[in-house]
Amino acid sequence: MASPHGISLRHESESVVFGRRARFARHLYLDDARMIEATPAGSRETRDNETRGGRAPTIFALATGAGRAAIAVMRVSGGGCGAILTRMLGEPPSPRRAVLRKLWRNAATQNDHLDDALVLWFPGPSSYTGEDSFELHLHAGPAIISAVADALVAEGARPAEPGEFTRRAFLNGRVDLVEAEGVADLIEAETEAQRRQALAQTDGRLSALYHEWADRLRSVLARQEALIDFPDEDLPPEVEDALISDITTLREEIAEHLADGARGERIRRGLSFSIVGPPNAGKSSLLNWLAERDAAIVSPIAGTTRDAIEVAVVLAGVKVTLVDTAGIRETSDPIEAEGVRRAMFHVEHSDCVVQIFASDAPPDTETTPLPDAIVVCNKIDLAPAPARLGEISVSGVSVRTGQGLDDLRETLERKALALTSGSGAPPLTRARHRAAADEVYAALSAALAQPWAEMRGEELRLAMRSLGRLTGEVGVEDILDTVFGQFCIGK
Repeated sequence: MASPHGISLRHESESVVFGRRARFARHLYLDDARMIEATPAGSRETRDNETRGGRAPTIFALATGAGRAAIAVMRVSGGGCGAILTRMLGEPPSPRRAVLRKLWRNAATQNDHLDDALVLWFPGPSSYTGEDSFELHLHAGPAIISAVADALVAEGARPAEPGEFTRRAFLNGRVDLVEAEGVADLIEAETEAQRRQALAQTDGRLSALYHEWADRLRSVLARQEALIDFPDEDLPPEVEDALISDITTLREEIAEHLADGARGERIRRGLSFSIVGPPNAGKSSLLNWLAERDAAIVSPIAGTTRDAIEVAVVLAGVKVTLVDTAGIRETSDPIEAEGVRRAMFHVEHSDCVVQIFASDAPPDTETTPLPDAIVVCNKIDLAPAPARLGEISVSGVSVRTGQGLDDLRETLERKALALTSGSGAPPLTRARHRAAADEVYAALSAALAQPWAEMRGEELRLAMRSLGRLTGEVGVEDILDTVFGQFCIGK
C-alpha cells in the first residue's frame, strides 16, 4: 500500500518565498532544520473531521529527497485537485497514465510556462489518500520547484504537514493505524531485516492478525450477550463451555504473541552489543575492525577509553549498535570511575555482551563470565587462548593479525539472527502495540475469572475496545499526532 514516493520536503539551505498571493503558506524552508510555516486552518480535530467528510483542503509537498537531482516529485491531494490540474494543464490527463504536458500558471491563456512535467492523475477514492490526487514529476531546479509551489498556493492549496498524506489515507480508510506505522518504518528502514518487517506490516500481515482476533472476539461477545439476554431459555451448558473455551484459546494466542522476545521491536530499533573487559584487552581495536574504520582511539596506555563510543553496523541484515566501553577495573580516578559505571550500565541494558580479555593477561580461574556473554580472547598471536572460561567456550582472535576475526563475525551474526528471528505470527513492532495487546490479555483473563455473565460481557467489551485501539478503529484521536508526527513531509 505504500507509495514509492515519500521523503521530506527539503532541498537546499535557503528559504523560498511563494509569493504575495499566498493565503495559507508564508514561507517554505527547504533545509533540514526548518519546516513549513503555515497559517493554521482550524484545529487538528476540525481538519480530521473535514477529511473524513470529504471536505479537506488541498495539500502539496515534495515527495523526493534533498540535494541536487534530475527529478523532483510534487504530490498534491484534496478536493481541489481536478480544478488545479484544469487550470495548470487545460484538462486533466487520463487516470493513472503518465503523460508529458506543459505546466502553466494559467493554461487557458498560456501565461507563464512553468515546466514540462510528467503528470499522473489519481481520482479518488482509488488513490493513496483516498482523495483526488496528482503528481508532478518536475525538473528539480530550485526555481522550478518554487514557481510550481507558488502556483499551487495561488490556487488555494497549502503545504502539507509531516505525515499528512498518510494521515488522510488513514482517516479515509485506505490504511489502518498499524499499516500506517508500517509506512513510517519502511521509510526509515536501514537494513534488510527492517525493510522486510516494515513491508510485511505495510502490506497488512500484522493488521490481518488483529482483525482476525477482533472477528473471533466479536463472535464470542455476541454469544455472551445472548446468554445475558435470554437467561430463561435453558440453554445447554455446552454453550457456555464452548464460550469459555474460545476465550481461553484466544487468550493463549495473545500470550504467545506477547512472548515473542521483543524481536519485532529489536529489528525496528536495532540491537545493542556492548564490548566490555579490562583495560588494554583490545576492545577499541575490535570495535574498529567490526566498524571497518577508526571509530575509537587505540593506545597502549591503559584507560584511554573513558566514555562509551557507539558505532552502528549491520550484521546478517540486522542493525547493531556496537558500544566500546571503558576498561573495567578498580580505580581512584573519578573520571575513569564514571567510565566504568557507564560500562556497567551498558552491560545491563545491552541485547548482547562481548566480554573480551587478552591472552597475555588472562582472568583467574575463578572469574565468572557475564550471563549470556560471547567470550573473546584477544592477542592469541602472543599466547594461546584458553578453551573455556567457566562453562562458556572462548573465541580466540588476534585483532593485530586478523586470526579468528571472521569466525567471530559469524558468531556475532548468528547471535543477531537468534535475537530477531522467529516463526509464526508477525511480531509486535512498537510499544503501543504491546501495551494494547497487554490490555486485551488482561481483559480476557478477567473475563475468564468472572462467574457472572454480565461482568464477563463487560470485560469482553473492554477487550474489544483495546483491539480497536490497536488498529485505530476506536479511541485513537489522542495519539494520531504522535503517530503521524514521526513521518516526513511529503508522506
